[in-house]
Amino acid sequence: MELRDKASQLPFAPGVYLYKDAADRVIYVGKAKSLRDRVRSYFSEDKLADAKTGALISEARDIDYIQVDNEKEALALENNLIKQYMPRFNILLRDDKTYPYVKVTHEKYPRVYVTRRLRKDGATYYGPFFPANLAHRLVHFIHRHFLVPSCKVDLTRYHPKPCLQYHIHRCLGPCVEGLTTDDAYSAAVHDVRLFLDGRHGDLARGLRARMEAASGETRFEQAASLRDLLATVEEMDERQKMAAASGSDVDIFACYAEPPLVALNLFHLRNGQIVDRREFFWEDQAEFDEPQFFSSLLKQMYLDQQFIPAEIHVPVEFEDLEALEELLSEKRGRRVEIRTPQRGQKKALMALVETNAKHSFDGRFRVLKPSSKAIQDALRDALNLPDPPARIECFDISHIQGTDKVASMVVWEDGRMKKSDYRKFIIRTVVGNDDFASMHEVVTRRYSRLREESKPMPGLVLIDGGLGQLHAAAEALEAIGISDQPLAAIAKREEIIYVYGQEDEPVILDRFSPILHLIQSIRDEAHRFAVTFHRSRRNARTLTSELDAIHGVGAKSVQKLLKEFGSSELVRAAPEDRLAAVVGRAAARRVRAHYAQ
Repeated sequence: MELRDKASQLPFAPGVYLYKDAADRVIYVGKAKSLRDRVRSYFSEDKLADAKTGALISEARDIDYIQVDNEKEALALENNLIKQYMPRFNILLRDDKTYPYVKVTHEKYPRVYVTRRLRKDGATYYGPFFPANLAHRLVHFIHRHFLVPSCKVDLTRYHPKPCLQYHIHRCLGPCVEGLTTDDAYSAAVHDVRLFLDGRHGDLARGLRARMEAASGETRFEQAASLRDLLATVEEMDERQKMAAASGSDVDIFACYAEPPLVALNLFHLRNGQIVDRREFFWEDQAEFDEPQFFSSLLKQMYLDQQFIPAEIHVPVEFEDLEALEELLSEKRGRRVEIRTPQRGQKKALMALVETNAKHSFDGRFRVLKPSSKAIQDALRDALNLPDPPARIECFDISHIQGTDKVASMVVWEDGRMKKSDYRKFIIRTVVGNDDFASMHEVVTRRYSRLREESKPMPGLVLIDGGLGQLHAAAEALEAIGISDQPLAAIAKREEIIYVYGQEDEPVILDRFSPILHLIQSIRDEAHRFAVTFHRSRRNARTLTSELDAIHGVGAKSVQKLLKEFGSSELVRAAPEDRLAAVVGRAAARRVRAHYAQ
């Protein structure tokens, strides 16, 4: 049956329609108040003249549909199906900077992490938080005051001694038997949940009761600690009340397009203040329809998010705006308005976001060089790091079938490579071809020395390799008592970035990303430096072994020849008088006789 005929048999009811290609893959998902009217409109002359619609219809071989009760259900179902099938004719949300959440794990001794991906793993997620470093500051506060850690230690078994976090009073120490009790740890986790839920009043009452009980039992040190925490919580509660009364929550969108390239900026206003800016980029919008673009964008942005602002500002109105407003209002439990500002301060803010979208477009697609601070902030957000890394140290291993094993360390600092801090390593303890053990040795040597010299750790340690090298480096750091060092690896070919502690959430950046370009350039420099050192070692070994084979010429004479001539070819070509001037007449005759043979 022809697609046009099949469209004529669809019901006059709301629902979602799916175009499929010859391989039965979903290539487009749409929603409609009336399925028959909407799908039939694709076959009108005006629609078929549109390049995108024409390409869709020429590729489509089947139409499927799902009927629902109303347009709001159709909106929600359309969003779910787009995220499930990722159809190539739909506008898909792509973002280098996702929402940060605080995750409280579901295990015997729960831990607290910052994550940018929600999973159905039994854990509790709080957020999203703006700006991104707010989530890290909250987790740091939890470590410091509630002593619930973010470590990677296996807590299903006891360990002989605690890590550094316990000794600096950032953890209760559940990994070592006798340092804490199950009840004490559960109470700390309960306090963390109250804190993250925003139930500061309940938390304060609980802390006050425990403080008075500790004081009554003459546990004055514990009572003083609870008193300080109580004061901090009460102060945060007052700040929250003042902020809530000072303004509303607004998200402002604007874009700049030179099809097929599009850059979009999103400003988050919280309590009347701009707290964060996010960037989005597309490279495949050949037929850029701004109303359709924003309709699809807002559905993907908010229908799966826990937090929805009171107002959303967009530069254009679109067809299903009212239905989306109603659906978001139901999800939020309060009124949500989607507006297109026409005048006043809100229009001025929209113009500001448009200007930033143009700057983002230039920075991504016209390859403008960003500032060092901008790069550091972008690195923090893209890799989910606790702080912007001002210094990156990158390691690589080089050898041929396990021979002449060496390693390199290169340094990026404040926006440029710092060659004076480069380091070379000769692998000493590893036998055979074992890159993991080699990485373990090099990382151990580097950061053991750094600790002995009381020098600061870098903002990020970057490993050239995959998960095996990443875990070898992590084990080396843990063995010398370093448990909170940001650590990442970039795998060759796939160019996937693995951040330690988030290996199940690898970072995949698009090919235009300046962050990817920076990490690749640092990795490539480490590889170049390692290969150069490896070649020089191999050449020196080859040359030394050849000269050592000359009967009657000792090691000191060989070193003199190497220093003077530099290569076996030049030694071979040198006349006997020049050789004699370096190592004496007798040794010179033996060298000439050796090469004469």
